[in-house]
Amino acid sequence: MAPFVVGDRVHAATLGTGTVKEVRNAGRYLIELKGRSMIVDGSQLEPAQERRGGKKPSCDSSAAAPGEPPPAPSLDLHGTTALEAVEALDAFLNDALMDGCAEARVIHGRSGGKLKAAVHGRLKQLSSVRGFRLDHANPGVTIVSF
Repeated sequence: MAPFVVGDRVHAATLGTGTVKEVRNAGRYLIELKGRSMIVDGSQLEPAQERRGGKKPSCDSSAAAPGEPPPAPSLDLHGTTALEAVEALDAFLNDALMDGCAEARVIHGRSGGKLKAAVHGRLKQLSSVRGFRLDHANPGVTIVSF
């Protein structure tokens, strides 16, 4: 196993996917996972696979017109189960926060409401989320503010 460095995305089988925040001694790592920090032994970690969509959120201000805020990154959850959606949401929000985004868009769709309920339930639990609302132009999208 190659050692991990700060910023690497890692997966712990029993815990999920997170980001290395600090390299500790004796092969241990401080990782941020689902909004919490924990120390994990390196033997329990493996490199994380790319998420669906293959790219992380970006709040790149060069993509915006001068004087305009950068575009909010988005996560499309169509075709996922509620459990998969919450796991993807946690990783996406973590990346968006680390990139300094002020907002993010979560596309959950309108039919059935199970994904929307799972997303809104998780957002209510996260202290890093200042608020969220449905997009008035598209009720299948939730806008999250940090």
